[in-house]
Amino acid sequence: MQALDRRQMLVAGATAGLAGLLPAWARASDRRQPATLSGEEIALTIGHAALSLDGKAGHAMAVNGTVPGPLIRLKEGQRVRLSVTNTLDEDTSIHWHGLLVPFQFDGVPGVSFPGIKPGETFVYDFKVRQSGTYWYHSHSGLQEQMGVYGPIVIDPATLEAAPYDREHVVVLSDYSFLHPHQIMRKLKAQAGYFNDQKQTVAGLLAGRDQSLKDRLEWSRMRMDPTDILDVTGSAYTYLINGHGPGDNWTGLFTPGERVRLRFVNAGGMTTFNVRVPGLSMTVVSADGQNVQPVGVEEFQIAPAETYDVIVRPVDDRAFTLVAEAADRSGLARATLAPRPGMSAPVPPLRARPLATMKDMGMDMGGMDMSGMSMDMRDPANAPPTVKLGPGVQSITPMPADRLGEPPQGLEDVGHKVLVYTDLIALDANPDTRPPGRTVEIHLTGNMERFMWAFDGEAFGPLKKPIAFQRNERVRVLLVNDSMMAHPIHLHGHFFEVVNGHDGHHPRKHTVNVAPGGKVAFDLTADEPGDWAFHCHMLLHMHAGMFNVVTVRPLDGASA
Repeated sequence: MQALDRRQMLVAGATAGLAGLLPAWARASDRRQPATLSGEEIALTIGHAALSLDGKAGHAMAVNGTVPGPLIRLKEGQRVRLSVTNTLDEDTSIHWHGLLVPFQFDGVPGVSFPGIKPGETFVYDFKVRQSGTYWYHSHSGLQEQMGVYGPIVIDPATLEAAPYDREHVVVLSDYSFLHPHQIMRKLKAQAGYFNDQKQTVAGLLAGRDQSLKDRLEWSRMRMDPTDILDVTGSAYTYLINGHGPGDNWTGLFTPGERVRLRFVNAGGMTTFNVRVPGLSMTVVSADGQNVQPVGVEEFQIAPAETYDVIVRPVDDRAFTLVAEAADRSGLARATLAPRPGMSAPVPPLRARPLATMKDMGMDMGGMDMSGMSMDMRDPANAPPTVKLGPGVQSITPMPADRLGEPPQGLEDVGHKVLVYTDLIALDANPDTRPPGRTVEIHLTGNMERFMWAFDGEAFGPLKKPIAFQRNERVRVLLVNDSMMAHPIHLHGHFFEVVNGHDGHHPRKHTVNVAPGGKVAFDLTADEPGDWAFHCHMLLHMHAGMFNVVTVRPLDGASA
């Protein structure tokens, strides 16, 4: 997606900072690539922009005139000052997603700073303490969905753990010509408004959908097994580096090169399944942290996650990069090719998945479920942390650890799919103390009313923060009481996902909790301050699945 006034874009990019020219990553194959900004002083401007997407004109909020915004290229150990100027007629902000920064520079209005008023400039000033692939986005209203996001790459201070010859940053996202507030209103008014893939009589007769018995059971429970994503391809165009499927963004390679693809899911509401037919991928990093290399044919990436993979195309031909929405309602498409202008066949969308009893935490070994109701709001069935009410449609009776399972819809694709238990940290975990306590948090919702929360209570002025003592070692158990996946993000920290690789648990800032599933992570609360903690499905967060984590004491303060 590109601002139409290219002259303004280039002027803004040149003024904002120095364009990086390192050989491995400067070989942009598409002349419409946003600028790359480096150095100790970087200027960003957030404003309105016109855009053209697959030949259709639209409107966006953009950073330095482009969507996605400029690639920010930094070096581990450097100091950086990022001046962000707001030319909108409303407050804005930038959150540095995954970066370890002092909390006052984390960029969450109402939590870590007041926000950036119209016409004002705010300077974020911090030392870069890490390396890897990250991203930035607005944390104000629904501006992220409108285009205020961009990638960050931080080069390591020492040698790269996974060497490569060339790289491409691949930003996945979703865009709608409907304003995001219109999308939100439609979801509140009618459950499944954007779902064009509901079951039909034809699907029943053809054996593609549920049996009549199962369909009647699900109807009694007021659940729709096709409800995989809230917003679908009926409203979204899926983008790669701001380009629609028809625009066909292209990344070049020379046959035999090791090509590093740095994937960022900047989608507001879309989980993507990523593959490159004809090429195997080696995953080398998750959420910016190095992992032991693992070969896969496909991986799922939830909103806010990043994955780095290395591919090595040998043949002198084009390959299609496919990022298919998890509900199979549409896809983003790009091309890897040895020369510009080449393309490869785009595979058709695969059959859409159907949720199962296991996705509702009700996998009871084939038991007859016909007499059961999902309206389980009797206090006797509720965990003590959950505040029962209209926002709690169900309490998962049998939550399962699903980290070793292929993600929803990828169980039977016939090739190797990345699962969370494949991820093993390359370096030993820095803190191996056993947790001193466990905090259990339930992910609750009412899909019919589009209400989302932690522990049945949406965020508000009376919501109690989650409090940790500084340097406390704690286990957090996330239990998904809904049949939607939720990518849960903690600001200011990395945590270790407890996946069976003791001492080498993968360190992440975002973990996707499967429907009816549970995930445990161990956290060392070593970053003092107030930190946002939320679902990274943007509209789920906007609807209330958000809280604040406090870590005390602050620097210079007594306990």
